[in-house]
Amino acid sequence: MSQSHRRALLKLSGESLRGRGSGIIDPESVSYVAAQIKGAVQAGVQIAVVVGGGNIWRGREAAEQGMERAAADYAGMLATVINALALQDALERIEVSTRTQTAIAIQAVAEPFIRRRAIRHLEKGRVVIFAGGTSNPFMSTDTAAALRAVELSADLLVMAKNKANGVYDSDPAVNQRARRFNHLPYLEVLNRRLDVMDSTALSLCMENDLPIVVFDLFIKGSLLRLLAGEAIGTRISSAAETALT
Repeated sequence: MSQSHRRALLKLSGESLRGRGSGIIDPESVSYVAAQIKGAVQAGVQIAVVVGGGNIWRGREAAEQGMERAAADYAGMLATVINALALQDALERIEVSTRTQTAIAIQAVAEPFIRRRAIRHLEKGRVVIFAGGTSNPFMSTDTAAALRAVELSADLLVMAKNKANGVYDSDPAVNQRARRFNHLPYLEVLNRRLDVMDSTALSLCMENDLPIVVFDLFIKGSLLRLLAGEAIGTRISSAAETALT
């Protein structure tokens, strides 16, 4: 069933800010993402964002090379702060009022995460960017996105991709016959181990009946269209809702 959305949380991977280039942060890609967010805000949707840090640092990979895992994950949290500040700057340059909140205290550059303050920012039409993951090692930024979305009573969690417009039964970059799913129930994603998000994040969404849409942010206008209720990418929700669509 199509419906417009009032408050949504956008999960951005660090790779989205790298774009299709080989650098750490591509200014053109960051500006593009900011413009897509601005369009949603102008349409009256309250937008919160959780950013990853994989374009700069991957804690799991550092741990595999011998670094202590918790320390590696804390370094990854700092990487998300760098991405958040880059996105905040891009948004403010196009006159979108923005606040960054971090799960780890960095008062010189961002507010601490305070749920009620974040909600108030959203109600005033500001974009709120969350960095620092959950502040806990061994937890992904996907889990942070699911957690913040539930805390803020968002009605949709939007997983932005930059290479695939949804969830497929196999890798579309390898298999030209890969089939894209329009709708999936949470349990099927978990049971088939489809590459959407980690199981902790997905379980949190399922327990709180929070729908997820996986889509390609780099299809121009796709964010605004899906927030307006258009069927874009793959929607993941309860089995009952899936049966009705």
